[in-house]
Amino acid sequence: MDRNSARDYINAQQPTFLQAAKIRGYICPRCNQGAHKGVGITKDRTGHYKCFDGSCGLYADVIELFGIANGIQDYNTQLQEAAAYYNITLDTEPSTPGGRTMENQNQIKTERKQQEQPPQDFTLFYKAAAAHISETDYPQRRGLSAEICKRFQIGFIEGWKHPNAPSTATGSPRLIIPISRYSYIARYTGPGDYINYRGEVENKTKVKGRDAVSWTFNRKSLQEAQKPIFVVEGEIDALSIIDAGGEAVATGSTVFIDRFLRELKEQPPKQPLIIALDNDTAGRGAAEKLIEGLIQQNLSFYRYNPAGAYKDANERLTADRAGLIKAVARAGSTEQLQQLEAEQRRAEYMQNSAAAHLQEFLNGIAESANTPAIPTGFNNLDAALDGGLYEGLYILGAASSSGKTTVIIQIADQIAQQGHDILYFSLEMARAELMARSISRHTLQEVLTTGGEIRNAKTQRGITAGARYAQYNETEKALIQTAIKQYSRYAEHIFISEGIGNIGVTEIRKTVETHISITGQTPVIVVDYLQILAPYNDRGTDKQNTDKAVIELKRISRDFKTPVIVISSFNRASYKGRAGMEAFKESGAIEYSADVLLALQFAAAGQDGFDEEKEAAKDCREVQLAILKNRSGKRGIAVNYSYYPLFSYFAEN
Repeated sequence: MDRNSARDYINAQQPTFLQAAKIRGYICPRCNQGAHKGVGITKDRTGHYKCFDGSCGLYADVIELFGIANGIQDYNTQLQEAAAYYNITLDTEPSTPGGRTMENQNQIKTERKQQEQPPQDFTLFYKAAAAHISETDYPQRRGLSAEICKRFQIGFIEGWKHPNAPSTATGSPRLIIPISRYSYIARYTGPGDYINYRGEVENKTKVKGRDAVSWTFNRKSLQEAQKPIFVVEGEIDALSIIDAGGEAVATGSTVFIDRFLRELKEQPPKQPLIIALDNDTAGRGAAEKLIEGLIQQNLSFYRYNPAGAYKDANERLTADRAGLIKAVARAGSTEQLQQLEAEQRRAEYMQNSAAAHLQEFLNGIAESANTPAIPTGFNNLDAALDGGLYEGLYILGAASSSGKTTVIIQIADQIAQQGHDILYFSLEMARAELMARSISRHTLQEVLTTGGEIRNAKTQRGITAGARYAQYNETEKALIQTAIKQYSRYAEHIFISEGIGNIGVTEIRKTVETHISITGQTPVIVVDYLQILAPYNDRGTDKQNTDKAVIELKRISRDFKTPVIVISSFNRASYKGRAGMEAFKESGAIEYSADVLLALQFAAAGQDGFDEEKEAAKDCREVQLAILKNRSGKRGIAVNYSYYPLFSYFAEN
């Protein structure tokens, strides 16, 4: 593949060489945003990844991210290594359909010149750096002995600069770890993070004198070792295992697993391999990928991590040197490895037992004591729902123009009055229309409470039509002002996102993340309504997209531990009869994924002589909110309401 096509292809891929963030995106390789909570780096419309934290300034495409994550500064090297990671073979010379551009011609000349030059040999550099190893205590801080540093010619340079860095760049203290005569690792040893001349965090940098070079540390042991060989990620981890009496190689990073497998295919190891990558998400994923490749090549391997409960071998070496030595010694023979692997597989499998999750379960109970149900503000409904709303997916279905949006707006307002934030995604109505409905409701509630005249209460249109205000008497104007004041007391907890065809489940998740990051509050989420969410897949059917939306909304409720209320349409066949689960449109996922399934219907629906049009024409309609499904509570209960459509008001009977 030519370089331009490869560049476009790679930048269209997901940066799977990074760890997934806790909520969304990937952990920032520069500032670690997203590692413990919140959102990591996410992709914008230009195809670049931007750090959600914003303070570290990361803004990079996938190729540049690869370089940052692996300490590779030179863009050509970033492209080559990223291509290898994504299994792309780059053409020797770049080309374009219309001929070579000046940029391509210059690139070809540069590459040819590099190919003509002999590879840079760092032997003398290593010798000079090793002479200064006593000037740093970094090896001692990492638990490495003087003997191991001498054996692998580990060195130190106080003011190291990358060979490609400009002359104005400042140096930094670096531990020099030789990989081969033509490549080495320069690991930053100073306090905090090192920010290079490009403004990037660069604590570990790879330097090589030619392109076709392996990043596998201690590669020669694959042919020379007399005992099983541990495969780890980092060079320091490999040194730790060797220092503890074992034999080890380091792939250099989880992203180099494919390259490591190619090396094994070219020259199979003479000893069994022991898979011992880091005890984290990226390490486990890379281990599975490595194992799959080893199986395909029919190579002997075992799974055993001497780090135990620690993240990696070096972490255990510094905290429990004797423990690491003992763990490494246990893997000295094939028989021992077979026994260890059996023990480890049993331990991993037992993690699926209920006993392994009992403490987590008890912790959840303790946490739930501080997060009680959120009342809807309707006492009878709260009683039917065992106190109110809990974490989960609530779907309310009803026929068209039946008041389903109105009742949800009122519930949202009543929740906001308690101090809870509401994220309301309105996919049909404008923000002003929703606000006007709430204020209209307050005008009616005020006259009902104070004994005023209902004729003074104002409809939604009566609130928004400014030309009518000149005709209102002082009582009417005062009533509107009172209603606005009442609404303003909790309006700061109502957040309305308008959209027509441009809001889907992905945008909803992003908005929730933004809300939490800015306010520190987890909102109750309302989606109005399901069938007009932006399709998840433009090529999918309505049913496929609706099913996917329901599943993702359920996932959002679980991930953020909050109620998600979704309004859904009914199919026309269910308009006149009693509502059932079969009434919900286009989705079998609604029935199976919803935690609570509600239906709003006329109280007399399904009875002999029921006339839907006649009931809909009334100024006060008798309706029911029926609980069709309740995963953790009662079902088959119907709560009765008097619905005043002119004033967007539901009164519980």
